[in-house]
Formats: sequence, structure tokens, C-alpha cells
Amino acid sequence: MRLKHLALIVFFLAWAAPSLRAEYIVLRSGQRLPVTGYQIVGDKYRLQMKGGTAEIPVEQVVAIEPEEIFISVPPVEVSQEPFGELIRAAAKRYSVDADLITSVIAAESNFDPRAISRRDARGLMQLLPATAARLGVKNIFDPQENIDAGTHYLSELLQLYKNDMALTLAAYNAGPERVQQYGQRVPPFAETISYIRQVQHTYQQRKSSGPSVADKTPPRAAPVAATSNTTKPAAQF
Repeated sequence: MRLKHLALIVFFLAWAAPSLRAEYIVLRSGQRLPVTGYQIVGDKYRLQMKGGTAEIPVEQVVAIEPEEIFISVPPVEVSQEPFGELIRAAAKRYSVDADLITSVIAAESNFDPRAISRRDARGLMQLLPATAARLGVKNIFDPQENIDAGTHYLSELLQLYKNDMALTLAAYNAGPERVQQYGQRVPPFAETISYIRQVQHTYQQRKSSGPSVADKTPPRAAPVAATSNTTKPAAQF
């Protein structure tokens, strides 16, 4: 009898687990919906949200992610130029636009040198340990080493994709193998598409706001904006 009761308790806890923590429902459009619980009813997700419930077609949901993977602190104002000297040094060393480096850091870590993602990417430019090791990084959380290696990696990708910003950012986010998998196009991942838009938006803001750190460092070539042929997903989920 006790075993039966224990089994029922375990079953109940497993069923109730989604409601014990906040999560995000990631839609194909890139929108993230905060939910406290969810279940599949037929061909729809029934979402428990603050203030009530909502139903979303299953085919519109691309991922369910835990809330803690998102940075909860307010975005840093990039015009304050955090780590500006280190960014300028790396930009000069690898001939990469300093505004692009800053925009990537803003999207990757919100300028938190101790940031760790759910994929174990680390530091300001969210380097994977394997990438950091290949680029000779000793301390992945050291701002100077992280920015230098991340800029080095950006430089490699810019060369590989002939300064195409969209493909460079797609490869930085999802990996070059994914870009290749989808025929040298941006992979049709909501996270990657949203990431590219975020970085490009910050980059264009910096370029339109007047003199910036980029003006002090001649870039190899200005990364081109994404074209409709480049950013159009190669496939659908």
C-alpha cells in the first residue's frame, strides 16, 4: 500500500513539474511567451500564463526553454563603451569593426564577463571551451582573452563568408556546420534569426548615432547587411 501511495506521489510531482517553475514557449516567429505550465491537448498547447490560459497550435512551437537561461538584468547601454580599450585593441589586431564586436558582446552576454549559457558558452563573447582552447585561451572568463579570441573567431568567419554579416552571425550563433547544412544560408532556427536581428539592430544604431569606437579602428571591410535571399530560412521546422 505504501509503495502504491509513493508511486502516486511521484506521478503527481512529475505531472505537476512544469507548473513549479517558469518557462518560455518559443514560437516560430521568434516570440517567447512566459508560462507557468503547459500541456498538449490534441494539436494545441494549452498554456498557463499570468492572468489566464491560451492555446497555441503545436506546429507554431519550436522550443520550450527554462527561464533561467535568459539574462534578467537590464540591458547595458552600449554607448557607455564597456571594455572599450580591449575592444579597440582586438578590432585593430584582427581588422574587425569595433562596433560589430560591441554589438555581439551586447547580444551574447550583456557585458557580463562571468556569463555562462545553457550550452556552456562562456564569458563576454560566449566562447565554447573547445573554440577557446583552439584559439589559445587560458582563462575563458578573462575579458581581454575572451574578447581577443572572440574577435579572432569573428575575423575567421568574416573571411569565410566574404564579410556577409548575416552568415557570419549565423555561424557564430549556430555553428558553421549548420550554415553549410542549409546550403550556405541562415539556418531556420528562431533563436538564430532573432540573434541576427538583435546584433544587426544594435550595430545599425551605433552606426547611425555618430562617432563611435569603430571610427578609431579602420575595419577590413564593412560587413554587408543581410539580403532577403540570405536571411530567408532555407527550410521550415
